[in-house]
Amino acid sequence: MDRLFLDANVLFSAAYRPNAGVKGLWQMEEASLLTSSFAVQEVRRNLPEGEQMDRLEELLRDVQIGEALMLPLDRRGQIELPEKDWPILGGAVTSGATHLVTGDQKHFGEYFGSRILGVWIVRPADYLRDRL
Repeated sequence: MDRLFLDANVLFSAAYRPNAGVKGLWQMEEASLLTSSFAVQEVRRNLPEGEQMDRLEELLRDVQIGEALMLPLDRRGQIELPEKDWPILGGAVTSGATHLVTGDQKHFGEYFGSRILGVWIVRPADYLRDRL
């Protein structure tokens, strides 16, 4: 079974639009969904109150929320990411995720389709396409 760590932008997209395609991740029977309190806090800061926030809370019922942990410098190797993205990758690694699902082209784009520190970095649409 795949363990999908959801980046904040994936959670945001799923909550923002009622018919967002990324919600297909919640329908995947052979996958469990994970994220971190760090990612959830980022979404809550940026998501408008009301209907979208309600959708977020409903979606989070099916997501295991762990802590975001920074990886020590000696574990980072040659991976170049802004400091603000290390808690996301660190959360994926320390939670035992098989995949980090992110739409962050700017910071994770060069790693899409690659496995870093034991975690596959994938776009939501690519994961859904490959599994359906």
